[in-house]
Amino acid sequence: MFITFEGGEGAGKSTQARLLAEAMTAKGRTVLCTREPGGAPGAEVLRGLLLSRDHDWSPPAEVYLHFAARAEHVARTIQPALARGAVVISDRFADSTMAYQGYGLGADRSLIAALSRLLPIRPDLTVMLEVSPAIAAVRVAGRRQALDRYEAMGPAFHARVAEGFAAVAAAEPDRCAVVSADGGVDDVHRTVLAVVASRRPGVV
Repeated sequence: MFITFEGGEGAGKSTQARLLAEAMTAKGRTVLCTREPGGAPGAEVLRGLLLSRDHDWSPPAEVYLHFAARAEHVARTIQPALARGAVVISDRFADSTMAYQGYGLGADRSLIAALSRLLPIRPDLTVMLEVSPAIAAVRVAGRRQALDRYEAMGPAFHARVAEGFAAVAAAEPDRCAVVSADGGVDDVHRTVLAVVASRRPGVV
């Protein structure tokens, strides 16, 4: 099974992905927790380029870089893990490219959709974490590391990204489950567990 977590900055995707992985592992499942951009050696190199504030990519170039990283991630990490029978949980996947580059930066959405259809796998379940702008801003400001290129973009950009995620969730309700991420970590985790259990009985 392939599960993805999506959402804007400060939604808690990494934390909730890790907690779900821990809950599944406790049930005796083999789980691989991974991330995008990145998740494979070559993809991590591209992650550094994409998140660096030293580069200002054109939207089309950015789309292709994300899909190049994704191709490596799928081939080197996700598909082998699925073939071994593992549950794969990824912090971001193709929906993020649609939201960030398609909606946030105005890249060609039809191109992104076409590239997504060419991927050999798609998520079985996507947990869309929605967070209010005020709470997201507080969480991002509280991070100890310097802001990456996307985190540093302004409120208008992040509002467009949120619009993009909402559009993806509305278009694919069978795959996407929207969860409010405004609450505390434990509260959100309990909601995520309930959502996963209802969408995929017996998994957790």
